[in-house]
Amino acid sequence: MPSSPNISFVLHDVARLLRKRFEQRSWASGLTRAQWQVLAYLCLHEGIHQNKLADLIEITPITLARLLDKMEARGFIERRPNPADRRAWLLYLKPQAYPLIEAMRTNGQKTRDEAFVGLSADAQLHLLQTLSLIKSNLLAACAAQPAADREKTHG
Repeated sequence: MPSSPNISFVLHDVARLLRKRFEQRSWASGLTRAQWQVLAYLCLHEGIHQNKLADLIEITPITLARLLDKMEARGFIERRPNPADRRAWLLYLKPQAYPLIEAMRTNGQKTRDEAFVGLSADAQLHLLQTLSLIKSNLLAACAAQPAADREKTHG
């Protein structure tokens, strides 16, 4: 009996291809995928602390700082002092970013439409619900991992 594809590999390939197709649609903006990600997260979390954004995006704070320097120079974001901590900066979108965010949303919808060709609305909803459950299960498993296990896996 032939083996079926491993779901982890299929999910990885689908995510990679969604990113690739989005990037193909968005190349004219001159933004990198990481810069698109910054805009997407800032749109949802405006006023966020730089280090918290780095955690959300899963990059190092210094890498994010370099990205933000470039985006600030292009007029897409601004750093404002944190009233609660003079050493910290809070991040905000500038008006020049909003047309890019609208283009990002349009490109994202077109990419999803291509990906879901042949899937009914019910099938799309079921897929989203299934993937959301899998995500919740994995988040719970990661959070429940005992400290001793973490030490074994990290050294």
